[in-house]
Amino acid sequence: MEESAPRQGRSVFVGLVGASQLLGLASVVLTGVWMGHYRQGFAWNGSAQEFNVHPLCMVLGLVFLHGDAILVYRVFRNEAKRNVKLLHGIIHLLALIISIIGFVAVFDYHRAAKIPDMYSLHSWCGMATLVLFCIQWVMGLLFFLFPVASSGLRAAYLPVHVFCGLVLLVMAIGTSLMGITEKLLFSIMPTYSQFTPEGVLANVLGLLLVCFGVLLGYLITREEYRRPPNPEEESLSVHFKTLTEGGSPTSP
Repeated sequence: MEESAPRQGRSVFVGLVGASQLLGLASVVLTGVWMGHYRQGFAWNGSAQEFNVHPLCMVLGLVFLHGDAILVYRVFRNEAKRNVKLLHGIIHLLALIISIIGFVAVFDYHRAAKIPDMYSLHSWCGMATLVLFCIQWVMGLLFFLFPVASSGLRAAYLPVHVFCGLVLLVMAIGTSLMGITEKLLFSIMPTYSQFTPEGVLANVLGLLLVCFGVLLGYLITREEYRRPPNPEEESLSVHFKTLTEGGSPTSP
């Protein structure tokens, strides 16, 4: 019985991670179907089809890939920490690039259609999320992946970095929900109350994004899913500190 408990806990964890991936992928696919089928597809020519690139990139980059980048510390919690940090940084970089493409698309569409930029709450929150995401990535690069700060500063900043990552995920999902609402108000509001397929799809997409965020929040904050202490990595960290900062091998 005692040996089966860890296996059961592992099965629950794998099931929750799998469910999170299904929710995230379904959100990306539904966004693509919405923009591709109901909003006349995608293009890069300043038309409304170029605008459609924006929501797809935002859901794929700032929501799905961002969430997965955070989740790698739980999924690969027994792997070498350096490799996990590298994967975390690469996925975040990919999310950042895709998100910037999405922002360029919407600004290009606004310029071609002579629509003012940054006039809505959605655009303000979206820009704030992207700027903070960029800062978060650069700080992670300088503090953890290629550290230039002292071990004391890194230890002090780590909880802030983790907290900001979760806040940015919440901001990205919230901004996406604002974008869905804005699209419903301006595009299909006259028929929305008639349960049109497009309106139902948009509602389902919103629910999927919320469920994805809630499930990721659960996985990330559960103590039993956190990365366990690794004596070998701690020893290497102490020796690195000794070489670079002149501390004693026994210092914390």
